[in-house]
Amino acid sequence: MDKDTIDAAKSIPTFYAGQSIFLTGATGFLGKVLIEKILRCCPNIGEIFILMRPKKGQSLNERVEKMLNLPLYDKLREEQPSNIRKLIAISGDISQENLGLSAVDRQILIERVTIIIHNAANVKFNDSLKYAILTNIRSTRDICILAENVKNLKALVYVSTAFAHLENPFIKEKVYPPVTDWRKFIKVAESLDEHTLNVFAHKCLDNSPNTYIFSKKLAENIIQEYSAALPCAIVRPSMVVGSLKDPIPGWIDNFNGPIGLLCFGSTGLLRLVYGNNHIPQNNVPVDTVINTIILVIWKLGLTTLTPESTCFVVNCTFPDENNISLQELITRGSKILREIPFEKCFWTFHPFIIESVIMHYILTILFHIIPAIILDSVLKLSGRQPMILKLQRKAYVVNRVLGHFACNKWKFDDTNSKYLMSLIPPDNREMFSIDLSDVDMTKYMRIGTIGGKKYLLHEDMNRLDAAKARQKRVYLFVTTFKTIIAIAMLWMIYKWMLLE
Repeated sequence: MDKDTIDAAKSIPTFYAGQSIFLTGATGFLGKVLIEKILRCCPNIGEIFILMRPKKGQSLNERVEKMLNLPLYDKLREEQPSNIRKLIAISGDISQENLGLSAVDRQILIERVTIIIHNAANVKFNDSLKYAILTNIRSTRDICILAENVKNLKALVYVSTAFAHLENPFIKEKVYPPVTDWRKFIKVAESLDEHTLNVFAHKCLDNSPNTYIFSKKLAENIIQEYSAALPCAIVRPSMVVGSLKDPIPGWIDNFNGPIGLLCFGSTGLLRLVYGNNHIPQNNVPVDTVINTIILVIWKLGLTTLTPESTCFVVNCTFPDENNISLQELITRGSKILREIPFEKCFWTFHPFIIESVIMHYILTILFHIIPAIILDSVLKLSGRQPMILKLQRKAYVVNRVLGHFACNKWKFDDTNSKYLMSLIPPDNREMFSIDLSDVDMTKYMRIGTIGGKKYLLHEDMNRLDAAKARQKRVYLFVTTFKTIIAIAMLWMIYKWMLLE
């Protein structure tokens, strides 16, 4: 082992020095945080090529500049401002064949890239089968074809999902046997129109609850096949939520997971949740996922590829022993919201968890749809844009799509995750830690609530007193309203008994 290899083994930033990365999904939640972490913590990185779709009226450089203005990058601008110039946008689209790359850009990647991270995916659970196949399966094949041509490839990492193999109650860190031939499905998606393919969707999906899970499962099989000749790994995060601490506590830019539930529920518009009271909800901080990807690449880069090499798989999940149930999540969230209320609340936060599909549908009409129609009518009469019904419909669809995960329980093997932790050099343990065993869930939820308030709802923490005052008024109104309804019902019962 030469001196450079020894130094790289002892220091993760040293390994990344001079490396060139090609990243897909750069503008997504994971992608943005990954860019920040590598540019800041691996200061001698060569360059990061990011695949971006052209947008009408906005150049790629303008899109990159807008992204870099996020608070997420404040620490990077402070510590490594010159590294921002190492970010290079390349025009492309994962829904197009060969990633929509031009011949010139493709050749640049082949000549200069040493690490490929395929993070892009269509994450809509209820999207059409055709689109899911083209964006999630065909793009993975095209990434592997590109990787075969890269002249000095050290690692190819595919970001999958911990829920790719839900038919197994215990999900191991391995690639499971293919459920069907991914090559045939790509050909079918390329030849049939969307409507025709949707007719066969239910039969095609087999045991998969939606097109997203099905496509991720087949994409893993592609990576497995190419791993015979390429240094490949698969990272499987569970539901990715706000950051624990890095680069800023509570960073989040989407409404997925429990923070979305708290944000929407805190307004009082969400009264019902489809799920099981006692099922743990496996959510993992985004900075843990990013550190896992960085560690996996480092491990692959230091491992010699042999004919016996297999695809390295890591389940990036929250430890089962520290997880909390959906009911406990709502209970703790309710206490946190009393301390850190959101400004736009119309009702008290206390969602009911319903496991019955039929009961959830009936109660949604009573508690969500009818009040939404009334509120929209009030908005319309006051000259404002009606929007509550639209929000409730969206919430219902998302809730039903996620219901499969909220009503079922899985356990995840974490052998490789623990192995990665043991490999981290002592000097890098704090910077690249993936240990969640000592995380206090209540403190983390509090961090997430503040993050949701600041980065999703764009509320100022300096206005907390005003939010608390509004919360007290809403609580008084709700209590008074419920008391009046209770008295009215008791009066009606009393009058009915007198008539008897």
